[in-house]
Amino acid sequence: MRHFILLAEEGDYIGEKKLIQQHLHGEWSGKQWRTPDGVLWDLIITGVGAVNVIQILHQLPKDSIVLNIGYAGSANYEVGSVKQVSEVRLNHPNCKYPEPVLMLDTLPETYIQADPTICYSGADFVLQSDYQDCVFDMELAYIAAFGFDKVYALKIVSDNLSLHDYRQHAAGVE
Repeated sequence: MRHFILLAEEGDYIGEKKLIQQHLHGEWSGKQWRTPDGVLWDLIITGVGAVNVIQILHQLPKDSIVLNIGYAGSANYEVGSVKQVSEVRLNHPNCKYPEPVLMLDTLPETYIQADPTICYSGADFVLQSDYQDCVFDMELAYIAAFGFDKVYALKIVSDNLSLHDYRQHAAGVE
């Protein structure tokens, strides 16, 4: 069984790689992240959006344990707040159809303590929504749909549904 941290964009001092060290307890051990329980996590950069996630992750073994860390927008959460996603679904505000809600696993408290939330994944950046007390991203529902052994997610609120604010907060993400 292998452990993977999934980021949409790596960066270093910009992008999402910095979020691991800022928010997840542990330390770098070469190119892997070691959590307090001694587990080594390999880093995978998926790229932004569904097609990139599918192309990168389709060959991972189903018994993998994955942790998605990344930025997310929110209509009402404070920018900079850290949320642990407990469930994810697709964001399609213009139509309703039956589809599963995907439940995620809860990280051990030794890794991080963060409030739980719901995540809506979309094909584009969300600039407005009536949904409150949730976050919006572009990858997590597709990651969770693969059916990996365990799926965890931490989302750091980068904006309140503003592409301009997201770019400023994420420091140079195009």
